[in-house]
Amino acid sequence: MARLTSQFKPIHLLIGLVVFALAAFLINEGREPTQHLRVLAGSELEDVLPLLDEIERETGIRLEFDFTGTLDGAESLAAGAKYDLAWFSHAKYLNLLQEKTGQRYIKSSERIMTSPVVLGIKRSLGERLGWCSGAVSWRDIAAQAATGGLRFAMTNPATSNSGFSTVVAAQVAFSGEALSVEQVDVAEMRQLAKGHQLRSGSSGWLVDLYLRQQDQTDGLFNYESVLLSLNQNPQLKEQLCLIYPSEGVITADYPLLLLDEAERVSYQKLVDFLKSTSIQQRLMASGRRPVNAQVALAATFPNQLILEAPFPATLEVVDAILMAYLDRQLRPGFSLYVIDTSGSMEGEGMQQLKTTLHGLSGKDQSLTGQFARYRQGERIGFLPFASQPKSLSSWDFSLNTETLSQLASAIDALQPKGGTAIFDALVRAYELAAVERQKQGADYPISLVLMSDGANTSGRDEEAFRRWYQQHGPKNIPVFSVTFGQADQGQMQRIAELTGGRNFDGRKHSLSHVFKTIRGYQ
Repeated sequence: MARLTSQFKPIHLLIGLVVFALAAFLINEGREPTQHLRVLAGSELEDVLPLLDEIERETGIRLEFDFTGTLDGAESLAAGAKYDLAWFSHAKYLNLLQEKTGQRYIKSSERIMTSPVVLGIKRSLGERLGWCSGAVSWRDIAAQAATGGLRFAMTNPATSNSGFSTVVAAQVAFSGEALSVEQVDVAEMRQLAKGHQLRSGSSGWLVDLYLRQQDQTDGLFNYESVLLSLNQNPQLKEQLCLIYPSEGVITADYPLLLLDEAERVSYQKLVDFLKSTSIQQRLMASGRRPVNAQVALAATFPNQLILEAPFPATLEVVDAILMAYLDRQLRPGFSLYVIDTSGSMEGEGMQQLKTTLHGLSGKDQSLTGQFARYRQGERIGFLPFASQPKSLSSWDFSLNTETLSQLASAIDALQPKGGTAIFDALVRAYELAAVERQKQGADYPISLVLMSDGANTSGRDEEAFRRWYQQHGPKNIPVFSVTFGQADQGQMQRIAELTGGRNFDGRKHSLSHVFKTIRGYQ
């Protein structure tokens, strides 16, 4: 009998599977299949990713994010990039762009949350100046920056919205609401820029940079949400008081943008979910203000009247503000490119590199290319290396014909041959950077960009470089490393971490995109 029963076990198993499948079908009957929507989003929205599973569970919509900068995103959409939705910290630039081109990229827009861009200043300095409890104007801030009384960190306004919002709000305050291109380069903006000591390409990395150099810096411009979070960071040595300039600030309102009209029903379902009471409360826990009037503002937010600065009316004015800040107001620094010209770079690798370097010299006429190009008066250095470091070529950049011709010749002369002495080249680069620092002063901005497509095969090894750097390396000169080809990703990452820089993967994006991103940190 036992033998007979065992013969029927496979049949029982089959019946069980059929019953299970039928039950699953009945449970899911009527449930719509998951819908996938592609979203082009600002990088500051990466903290929304933990909500994706809940969004899918509650709405049946799966969001697939591609992250980029606000201006990069606007340029991509104008160039025809296809997405269902976009979600940036603001849509002001994109709105002006579609007005200029006559193309309607945005089919619908809904604010999801808000966070003004403000100044966080060390409490001891703020109380001494009377800023923590009194009204502060943009001119007050510029006056302190001009005399060295306020050294601040801020992102590059051409690559990150927090820097963009700071520069535009200050410019409008100095020049008035009826702003024209001719009114852009004003003395007060030059005064403000004198205090801009630490630079970053993103709002998140700016916090890390500030924490590393907080003894040499008095504060930073960033989102209110970021500054409130920073005040809870145990690495912060002194609390910040938040300053809301009296003439007004620019607030990120994180609009969810509908780009594909065919997805309007799903878009509205998503908007309703994100503006629901429970989700708004969770977004508020991240430091952003709710837009749902039924959600009371938490006591953690300052009881402060926030005046919104009027935004410039034309794209030409906004572009003029950014170019003036980068070219004429911000103090130029020294950008030293440590370039792998070993034999493995022969072919496509060297061609990509040359095209990229020519683009940074001004040949890239795209919107992001013009903002990323070398700046007027900036010192540019090329240090090629193969089996050993080669000679340094350097220029004070200018758009005049002679300088551009010299740069082009130096780029075209790069030829691949020999081994790969990564760490000997870095030591030489730091020695050259130290000479410039002695000439220009301790606060002179210097950065190194290391590009390699292979492993170290000549000269000192990684451990020897680490020992040298800890004993002799000039501090506050970061290395921005670019992994390319067969380069050791872990090694390039460790170089960046040791020196306070960042690593960028040139295998996932074009070298042009990577180098333009790095320009935001220089």
